[in-house]
Amino acid sequence: MPETLEITAIGAGGDGIAHTAAGSVFVPQALPGERVHARIAGQRAQVEEWLSESPDRIAPPCTHFPACGGCVLQHWAPAPYAEWKRARLVEALARAGFADAPVAPLVTTPPASRQRADLGLERLPDGRVQIGFHQRGTTALVPMRECHVLLPSLVALLPPLAEALRGLEGLRRLGSAVINMLASGPDILLRTDAPLTMPDRRALAALAQSAGIPRIAWAGKGARAEVAAQFGPVRHMLSGVELVPTPGAFLQASVPGEAAIITAMLEGLPRKLPPRAAIADLYAGLGTLSIPLAARGRVTAFESVPEAVTALAAAAGKAGIRVQAVKRDLDRQPLAGPELKGYAAVVLDPPYAGAAEQVGLLAQARVPTIVYVSCNPVALAKDAKALHAAGYRIVAATPVDQFLWSPHLESVVAFTRG
Repeated sequence: MPETLEITAIGAGGDGIAHTAAGSVFVPQALPGERVHARIAGQRAQVEEWLSESPDRIAPPCTHFPACGGCVLQHWAPAPYAEWKRARLVEALARAGFADAPVAPLVTTPPASRQRADLGLERLPDGRVQIGFHQRGTTALVPMRECHVLLPSLVALLPPLAEALRGLEGLRRLGSAVINMLASGPDILLRTDAPLTMPDRRALAALAQSAGIPRIAWAGKGARAEVAAQFGPVRHMLSGVELVPTPGAFLQASVPGEAAIITAMLEGLPRKLPPRAAIADLYAGLGTLSIPLAARGRVTAFESVPEAVTALAAAAGKAGIRVQAVKRDLDRQPLAGPELKGYAAVVLDPPYAGAAEQVGLLAQARVPTIVYVSCNPVALAKDAKALHAAGYRIVAATPVDQFLWSPHLESVVAFTRG
């Protein structure tokens, strides 16, 4: 039987929350203040009738909403949406013991600005290939006809890519495509469920030439990427420094988001940092943060992916900047003890699960300044507890809406001792 539910808040996953005698229930697409008739199954509810709507409900701009799992909050007005995202950082820091953290207003990034897409591929029974994001909570694809998050130039690539993939023998059923918009143009990494044939490679070469794609790479399951077609140099710019990313390399989601993170990171460093101060950048990737940090001191960048280390070292050497790139898996071998003593500041941008062991060692070493770039408020809250216990305080905290209309939140938090 349907029940009448009052929506009181938005949960961490972007669903409305209602409270019942049996506990909290999550209601997709419902907003605070709304009343609904819904059928409950466990902790989730499916709305059958909207009894009242919030004045903050707006028309979503995309025809794929809410089926596409890329966005869950397009129907919420900008002001309450922004406050909810900021509150996620406030709550995370409070859980870590920093109840009065100075959290800045949310830095927003504009629609149609994401420079990186990780898309699913699916061959249909009639031979056509669908490209899109997955439906929320399922493996089914939503075939993408429009997107208000990605750069329009990336969206425009999808029809010719789908047509080229239709004849690809190496795509039997399922695959994926990572597309990065580099300074040199779109860069594509395909993963398919069968090897490429020579006709496949010729088809990809024809696509690259006709669509102005400098490089298309391919990888099978668990295999390293190889170049399938290349028609020009591949290059990207990070803070004015040119480098050559490997296929599928991790980039920040958008250029405005990247700029906001860099600004917050630099502002989190001490103003009177000595010119030759030693700074460590942990989980450095291609050097998105290492390169601008070089203006403030001598940077050692630690990264586990060898191709990223090679690309950063080559770029730093060519540009003559003070960055030393070091290959190290910090999850297996975190920096500890004497290794940390010489650093005036440590910046870290860990993966989604956080860096509990590494942060604990930073706290034990009493590193003077720690700037933590987080993509997961839950992991941030857990990791920051160790810093609170060690006597650190927060001097700045900036939430960045890098992933527009999603529940995900990027943030930059600067910790100092004393």
